[in-house]
Order: sequence, then structure tokens, then C-alpha cells
Amino acid sequence: MSNQKYIILDRDGVINVDLFDYVTKPIDFKFEEGSLDALSLLSENNFNIVVATNQACISLGLASKDEIDKVNSHMKQKVKEHGSKILHIEVCPHKPEDDCECRKPRTGLLHQAEKTLGINLAGSYFVGDKFSDVQCALAHKCKPLLVKTGYGEITLKNHDTSQAQVFENLLSATKFICQ
Repeated sequence: MSNQKYIILDRDGVINVDLFDYVTKPIDFKFEEGSLDALSLLSENNFNIVVATNQACISLGLASKDEIDKVNSHMKQKVKEHGSKILHIEVCPHKPEDDCECRKPRTGLLHQAEKTLGINLAGSYFVGDKFSDVQCALAHKCKPLLVKTGYGEITLKNHDTSQAQVFENLLSATKFICQ
């Protein structure tokens, strides 16, 4: 399995449109422009897709874990219908003040994915739209790519993102990765 290629993707703002609130129902889940094509391109290039997403809405009582699982199942099904596959999804249900190990920028979601899948994600690309994604990628020895969708533009304005390569969206990041 060592010749396998993995890519880590944040969900909201990267794969789907970030509502700047929480996506708690499948009906509210809308793919970012080009993201379905990006996922297909990744699959065609033999990348295994791992999603790592902070979902504080669970701890905040705005959605149950089951509701978020339904959103993720919906996403996986739509991705499958488009000819791609999400290998694994890790969800942090905690609020920032819970001080957990899994909430990005900490690397617990990546460690959990590695443990579950029996893999090593170090050296993999990590695509996100928030500074916490960039920090998580760097802390786990991944290659951070920042997209301008979701919180991307805000992240670029408010943080030093010089350690990340910046792209318009997931599709442009994917074309770079696969070239």
C-alpha cells in the first residue's frame, strides 16, 4: 500500500460552498464550482481522497452527529455518481474552546485517519480554505494548498500564508497536483 497516493481535503469552502454558517442538511449542500470535476480528476490520477472537517455545529447543538453523517453520505453519493470516490471522512465535533486534539489546526483528524486506514499521510497534499488547514498541514508534514473559495480570501488577507501555494479553487489546485 506504500505506493498509494493520498490527498486530504477540507470540506466546507473547498468541496462545497461554505454557507458561513453550518451545512446541516443534504439539501443545503452545494458543490463549489468545479469541485466534482476536481474529485474525478484526482480519482483518475489514482489519489485516495480523505476529508478532514471541523464541525463544531455538533457540540453547539445545531446538528446531531447523525445529521452531519447524512450530509457526508449525500456528498459521497454525489461524488460517486460523478465517477469518483471519497475514501474516508474524519469529523471533529468539538468547539474551539473544547481544546480537543482533533480540531484543526491540531492533527488528530489526520492521526485518526492514518490509524483507521493503516496509512501515513505525511508528504500528502492538503487542500483547505482556512489558516487552520494550512497550520494542520504543516504540523503533519503535509503540503498545504490554499483555495480562495470559502474563507480563502479572508485567510489570505488576515494571515501569513507564504508556506502554502494558493489557487482559485479545488479544480485549479487539482490540475496543479495532477500535472
